[in-house]
Amino acid sequence: MLFNSLHFFVFFIIVTSLYFLIPHQRRWSLLLISSCYFYMAFIPIYILILGFTVIIDYFAGILIESTAGDKKRIFLVCSLIANIGVLAAFKYYNFLNDNLSFLMHGIGRSNPVPYLSIILPIGLSFHTFQAMSYTIEVYRGRQKAERHFGIYALYVMFYPQLVAGPIERPQNLLHQFHEQHPFSAENFKTGLLQIAFGLYKKVVIADRLAMAVDYAYGNVQDQSGLSLLIASVFYSFQIYCDFSGYSDIAIGSARIMGVKLMSNFNAPYFSQSIGEFWKRWHISLSTWFRDYVYIPLGGNRCGPLRVRFNLMAVFLLSGLWHGANWTFVIWGTLHGFFLIIEKQLSLLLVKVVPVNGSDAIVRVLRTATTFAAVTAAWIFFRAETFEKALVILGKLVHISPFDRIDLKLNAAELLFSVLLILFLVIKESGSVKVNIRPNRIFIPVIVLIACICYFFGVFNQKQFIYFQF
Repeated sequence: MLFNSLHFFVFFIIVTSLYFLIPHQRRWSLLLISSCYFYMAFIPIYILILGFTVIIDYFAGILIESTAGDKKRIFLVCSLIANIGVLAAFKYYNFLNDNLSFLMHGIGRSNPVPYLSIILPIGLSFHTFQAMSYTIEVYRGRQKAERHFGIYALYVMFYPQLVAGPIERPQNLLHQFHEQHPFSAENFKTGLLQIAFGLYKKVVIADRLAMAVDYAYGNVQDQSGLSLLIASVFYSFQIYCDFSGYSDIAIGSARIMGVKLMSNFNAPYFSQSIGEFWKRWHISLSTWFRDYVYIPLGGNRCGPLRVRFNLMAVFLLSGLWHGANWTFVIWGTLHGFFLIIEKQLSLLLVKVVPVNGSDAIVRVLRTATTFAAVTAAWIFFRAETFEKALVILGKLVHISPFDRIDLKLNAAELLFSVLLILFLVIKESGSVKVNIRPNRIFIPVIVLIACICYFFGVFNQKQFIYFQF
């Protein structure tokens, strides 16, 4: 079920209305049943995968809390193996098999391992990481094991953030399902405004830019360098509006019911360094890797070589988390290299170009450089193959202002797309942290956004980009 569909609109109205009509003691069951229905709207049979991980981690949490020493560690390891095993089987099996076939072909042998004809369960990486955070936090003693099976299942399956996050922590979410949330006009207005703006970012900006991006990246050989440059910049804003739009709808939907989810974006393209970018982009994932991978590896507490290794390990894993393809691995590797270079040059940059300098030109240059680096890395993220990414980069090197622009958009549509991006940039430049708050003109604002979405939106029910992860 897509957020940008009539199906979800009806589903949301019914579920939210029932939520406030039934007693607090029954709300968890309504949300759990609704979340199951929401997930089964994609591929019904895959609800069994969710059920398997929920059962494993529910009992693992109780066993971890009630034991000590080696047994406690064994139960945690069993839980992690179960979760990672499901992820590996559905997401990485054929990828690893492809690489095995390539290696065996190199020595003149055939690969006897069969391929699996399976479709990746939607949002598998998201709810797997959320489930693992629960058992890890119980193991560390930061979270009590949840004894209510239905509440724990809801923690993993809560429909607003089930398929594309934010990836929540048990300390933030579990207790909220036990608490009573009366109807609040402020929550209703704030949540609905965030939903509306999220839908605007998805159907008006992201899906409109997608038409040009899909055409350019689908016909790389026939595109000029200037066309590919515009398409690459468009993709930077497409993926941001697509993913942050989903997060806005998820957070807003939960907020109306009184449930507060963590913020997942904070104007990332205003970052003045790659390190800052990762504090603003997909915050729930970057903090997950920081807390459960980077810090356990030693973080910044090690020597220079080990710190570089830790950074590279985290971003290699981040690339693999996003997809079973070498293009994602390269994307993650590039960000790892960017961060290592930043650390190496940090002392020089502080002396030559102050990080928090008051000079507006310095800030603009740092922001533009960071955006350019992020956009260059997105090319590998978006390109279908490594070879196509190299073709794009090759054409960008030989770009000319006289290149022909062919993006399947006429001049008016291209100009409108640029104006949409400029409006977004101006809106987010007003505050580092964008907050949508209710106000006295709530109804006119909602009506205005609805009209803009209706008249200028692209309603092809295009799937959110991060659903594939």
